[in-house]
Amino acid sequence: MANTLEQFDWKPQPEAARLIGQLLDAFCGRCSAARQLGEDLLDQTGTRLTDWIDHLAVPADASIGPRLLAAGFAPEESSSPMIWHHADGMFPEIKIDDVPVWRAAVKVDSVADFLTAHRVSNESSIEGSPLGQFRKARIACDKDAELWVVERHGYRGWEAPEMAPNQLEAVQFHQESFRRRKRNIGDCQAGFEHALQLIRPAVRELGAAWACDLFSAAERDYWTNRNRAARVQKARQDALGLGWANHDHHTYRSSRKCFATLVSVLEELGFRCRERFYAGREAGWGAQVLEQPEAAVVVFADVDLASDEVSGDFAHTPLPPSDHLGTVGLWCRLHGEAFLQAGMHHLECQFDFSAAREQLQTQGIRTMPPFTDLPYLKQAFTEGEIWSVDANNITAALADGAITKEQAERFRTSGVIGSHLEILQRNEGYKGFNKSGINEIIRDTDPRRQKSAEIRGG
Repeated sequence: MANTLEQFDWKPQPEAARLIGQLLDAFCGRCSAARQLGEDLLDQTGTRLTDWIDHLAVPADASIGPRLLAAGFAPEESSSPMIWHHADGMFPEIKIDDVPVWRAAVKVDSVADFLTAHRVSNESSIEGSPLGQFRKARIACDKDAELWVVERHGYRGWEAPEMAPNQLEAVQFHQESFRRRKRNIGDCQAGFEHALQLIRPAVRELGAAWACDLFSAAERDYWTNRNRAARVQKARQDALGLGWANHDHHTYRSSRKCFATLVSVLEELGFRCRERFYAGREAGWGAQVLEQPEAAVVVFADVDLASDEVSGDFAHTPLPPSDHLGTVGLWCRLHGEAFLQAGMHHLECQFDFSAAREQLQTQGIRTMPPFTDLPYLKQAFTEGEIWSVDANNITAALADGAITKEQAERFRTSGVIGSHLEILQRNEGYKGFNKSGINEIIRDTDPRRQKSAEIRGG
C-alpha cells in the first residue's frame, strides 16, 4: 500500500523556479509590453504572469544548457531547436534558439479573444486555423524581445498543424454535443453511457487529447454557470481575453457506485491515473488524481472510502455499497454525480493568493480560511454556492439515515452547499497536493456540520 500511495512523491523544485524567474525577468527587462501585461494581470485578475507562460525561447549561449540541466530540466531528444522540459515540476517549456531574440508566449483559451480584448487589429496575423489545435500571434516586438499569445487544444507542438478537411466540422459538432449533453437521465450508469456515446466518436475523429480539451471546456462552462464566484472571476479574466487558461485541476465528486465508471470514462479521454490519496480512517474519503498530459488537464476525483479498501485498485474495482454516507457520498446523494447533473464540485485555478482573495472580496466574494498555507502551496475555497435540493433526494437521504429530520428540514428551506471556486498559488513548481489540508476542507464543507445561519451563497 505504501508503495502505491507514495509512487508520486512530488517535491518543490527551488532551483528550477529560480532559473525560470531569472529568465522571465530577463525577458521582461527587454519587453515593455510584458511588464505592462504582468501589472494588468495582477491588478485586474489577481494572477501572476509566470502562471500564464506557455513557453520561453532564449538565445543560445554556452551557459544556458548546463544551467537547465543543473535545475532538473532535460532536453527533448528529437527536437530541433532544442526543447527542454521539467518532469518533476510545473514549469514552462524552454526553447534554446539560434536566433538572438528572446520570446515568451502567454497561454489563453482563445487567441482571437485576447487580440480583441487588447484591441490588436487584423494587421497582426494569427497563425493556425480557426478552431484548430494550435494558434498563435505576436502581440509585441521590441529590439530583441517578442511577446506572443498561444492557444492549445490537446496539442503540445510549437507549430500549427494543418487541419484535415473534415476536422473543422467535427470540432464544431463535438464541441456543441459536449456542451449540450444530457446530464439528468435518471440512473447514473445510463448517464455515463450517454456521455460515452458522445466521447467515443469525438475520440475517433479528433483523437483523445483534442476530444478531452473540448470536453473539459464544456465542463468548465457548466460549472461556471452554476457558481457566482466563478462568473465574477471569469468576467475579470475575460476582460483581458484570457478565459480559464490558468486552470490547475478539475474536481469531481463521485458516489461509490459510480466511481470506477467515472475513472473508466475519463481514461477513454486519455487520462492516466497519477497519485492516490487516503485521508485516514477518521476522514473516510479517498481520491484518485488523473492527468491528460497532451491536453494539460488534471482531474481530482473524490469518493467515500474505507481504510481496508486503500490497498486495492479502488479506481478500477467497483466499490460495494456502504452503510454510511461520508461528505462526498452525501453531496452526491443530494446533488447528483459531479460528472452528471451536479457539475464539478470546484475548479482550482492558479492565482496570486493574496491579491485574488482581496480583489474578490471587493466584488462581494468571500473566501473561507486557507486549508493550505505552505511556502510552496496555498489553497482556499470561496464560500460555497448554495443550491436548492430536489425534495426526493432529501427524502431518500432521510430514509437511509444519512441525515436527521432537523437537517432535512434545513436543507429544504435553506439549501445545501454545492460548489466553489478554489484559489491556489503554487511556488517552486510544486505539482502535488496537501492531503491533511484537503481532509480538513472536505470535513468543514459537509452540510451536516453547517448551522442554518452559516449557510449563504457565494
